[in-house]
Amino acid sequence: MQPLADRIRPQIPGEVVGQRHLLGEGKLLANILESGNIPNMIFYGPAGTGKTTLANIAAQRAGKRLYKLNATHASVSDIKSIVSDLEGFAGMGGVLLYLDEIQNFNKKQQQSLLEFIEDGRITLIASTTENPYFYVYNAILSRSTVLEFKPVEPEDVAEAIRRAVEILQKEGLPLEIEDGVCAYMAEAAGGDVRKAITALEVAARSIPMNAEKKITVTAERVRECLGGRGMRYDRDGDSHYDILSAFQKSIRGSDPDAAVHYLARLVAGGDLISICRRLLVIAAEDIGLAYPQAISITKACVDSALQLGFPEARIPLSEAVLLLATAPKSNSAICAIDAALADVEKGRCGDIPAHLKDAHYGGAEKLGRGLTYQYPHNYPGHYVRQQYLPDALKDAVYYTPGDNKFESATRLFMESLKGEKNG
Repeated sequence: MQPLADRIRPQIPGEVVGQRHLLGEGKLLANILESGNIPNMIFYGPAGTGKTTLANIAAQRAGKRLYKLNATHASVSDIKSIVSDLEGFAGMGGVLLYLDEIQNFNKKQQQSLLEFIEDGRITLIASTTENPYFYVYNAILSRSTVLEFKPVEPEDVAEAIRRAVEILQKEGLPLEIEDGVCAYMAEAAGGDVRKAITALEVAARSIPMNAEKKITVTAERVRECLGGRGMRYDRDGDSHYDILSAFQKSIRGSDPDAAVHYLARLVAGGDLISICRRLLVIAAEDIGLAYPQAISITKACVDSALQLGFPEARIPLSEAVLLLATAPKSNSAICAIDAALADVEKGRCGDIPAHLKDAHYGGAEKLGRGLTYQYPHNYPGHYVRQQYLPDALKDAVYYTPGDNKFESATRLFMESLKGEKNG
């Protein structure tokens, strides 16, 4: 039997749940489908959000013959087979190729489509769960409109579930749903309509009739069918980097609640190494000299987490996250090194002043090495004015102290030190 998710697949845009930013009144994809003039498009977004459904609707609206390929196992020969049909009756008016998981096509395979996309014989709708700007060949991107699909909101998933229940009931299944199960399923599916519908079908087919000749779908059975959490997480995909990005930005933004939420998502994904690496970076990049001890404490928490492993590792990791999120912030360290690197990369280096060069070898004096160097520890305050940067950069300033307590004290100390010697 055809899967339920396919049996209830929408045939018109108005039946598609979610994606209001694309399908709402006056929105881009809605207007494209209404016109029937279908351009090359790339549908980018997570699974179960309507990409295949809308490709089918687009082909129908365009009046073109629809071909479907999955780039996971398709090859150039499959594309050639489609091209051969272009010369026959089936190809009159052009064809629409729906290429699923285009990120699995290499550059040569993607290039094989270009000639036919350019002359209009093939209209391409490609879908991908990965960022197309990383995985899709530029020549394809430049000829396509990229549309991002969002995870479907729980209330929209619930609408699809109710529609699926009605279909099963019409097919003769004496189905009833416990109170709250529909809402739970819609939330737990993580924005994936197909996952929710599949879980419903498996649950309905695996529960025996009760004494009243009814099949009652319970939360416990749905939980089993969903396979636990519905969170999207892929250590090598966009969700990995999106969560890590949100994690660091929440700590940088001093929001401990958001920070620990994203930590929980990373912990749920079992990604201990990425958490530890990112925390060490944050301690140096975002807290820095505003609280210099933060990196030492973070390192201790990271070491503890690595030694403990999950599930106990979550405790020192939470300690580090909350410490960093609530600590004063300074990015002066990363700004200083990046500014210095920018000069180095531009070739703005210059010769090291002679008095700073190594003088611990025979003949150094004849070369003028170290002759005028003044040893700071021989002077009051362990400071004496002398030039350290090369002549070409002698007035460069890379480090600007932050306005936090520690760096403010550092700035005052340096000003008093240099002011005393300047006086």
